[in-house]
Amino acid sequence: MKPFRLIAALSLACAAPALANDSTAELTAGGLVLRQSEHIDMLEEDLYLSADEIRVNYVFRNASDRDVTTIVAFPLPELDLSYDGDWSYPHDFETRVEGEPVPMSVETRAFVGDRDVTDLLTARNIVLMPGEDWNAYNASLEGMSAEDAAALEAQGVIDVSRWEDNGTSHRYVRPIWTVRQSYYWEQTFPAGEELRIAHRYAPSVGGTAGSALAYSGFRESEWGQEMIAEYCMDEDFLVGAQNMLGRSEYGGLSESTFGYVLTTGANWRSPIGRFRLVVDKGSTDAIVSFCGSGLRRIAPTQFEMVRENFRPERDLRVILLAPLG
Repeated sequence: MKPFRLIAALSLACAAPALANDSTAELTAGGLVLRQSEHIDMLEEDLYLSADEIRVNYVFRNASDRDVTTIVAFPLPELDLSYDGDWSYPHDFETRVEGEPVPMSVETRAFVGDRDVTDLLTARNIVLMPGEDWNAYNASLEGMSAEDAAALEAQGVIDVSRWEDNGTSHRYVRPIWTVRQSYYWEQTFPAGEELRIAHRYAPSVGGTAGSALAYSGFRESEWGQEMIAEYCMDEDFLVGAQNMLGRSEYGGLSESTFGYVLTTGANWRSPIGRFRLVVDKGSTDAIVSFCGSGLRRIAPTQFEMVRENFRPERDLRVILLAPLG
């Protein structure tokens, strides 16, 4: 009997830069999801979040009487190269099925809006994204011929600034495309059986040497109220931030933010049977805030939430504060 075929994805979303000067943008990643699966249940999800590592352990069950074979994809957050700044990008991905490592393929495509411009760029030997070799990426932009620059500009793929300085012509090429990159592999969920999948990666962490919570009027400001709601900051956290500010050697706070796209867990056939979340603030000197119910401290730096028959309705956002100095 032929197996069912469907598409699965590890859903990721983009997040906005943190409020502060000298900040690093954060790109928020998420976890495994089958898009509205008719046959696969997520029996358990055990999620560990910290600024250094995200680990997820799943137990799935194929409730049908036939094997379900699927292409499982791990799409990274879209990377908008028109944004001229620093990126903190999720990396060091590792996936295991029943304890065995899974080799993954990688696909990288470039888009302007919904238009795929990959072939336009690769035909001109343009590196699609910085990756680990910024020099090659920059060299491919700066070294393109005038003809290629004019063609890509006409196609709306790049923006070119040109000027003269003491009789010398200069130009600056700014990419306008967005990169979509995915890791993927094929997976079979055996009929009527449980399957354990685990993956880990280093998250994207937004960072700044100063925190908006140190600003006068933070609580009363519109953006302050938005942050309070986004991270579910309670009175203890807000008072703790002010106390920490007073203890800071340099009179400031170090702020880190990271997140996890949790709402994709609602796409399975049924609610998550048992969901366990552990958030680790990393240091006893730090304070942490995030949205959750029934939280309890299980270690000096760790907080736990456990839910049964859970359908997540919002994504997780975590903020860490530590004194500067």
